[in-house]
Amino acid sequence: MKLILRILLSALAVVILSYLLPGVGVDSFVTAIIVAVVLSLLNFLVKPILVILTLPITILTLGLFLLVINAIIILLAANFIDGFHVTSIWWAILFSLLLSLLQSILFSLLKEDEA
Repeated sequence: MKLILRILLSALAVVILSYLLPGVGVDSFVTAIIVAVVLSLLNFLVKPILVILTLPITILTLGLFLLVINAIIILLAANFIDGFHVTSIWWAILFSLLLSLLQSILFSLLKEDEA
């Protein structure tokens, strides 16, 4: 049940950000749910491989290259999902940062309700 709530909150965050950022678009809430699921899967399966492969550059940039990896994951999701688009890597980086922030806020509200 907790996983479903987290996915729905992530989808809500995707919808909110698609309204705020002109370079990001999502067609419907159902598409946003699919985006949340695909991003979760890509973060679980692909991101660790990318982090290992780019470890030297990540160390050289003091971890800032992880922003680029997150943007690549978002651009991959945009390529896989019809109805979700991101116009550039810069919008993907901004979307990634704001999505993380918004998810942190929403997930902390979820934890407060459980307590």
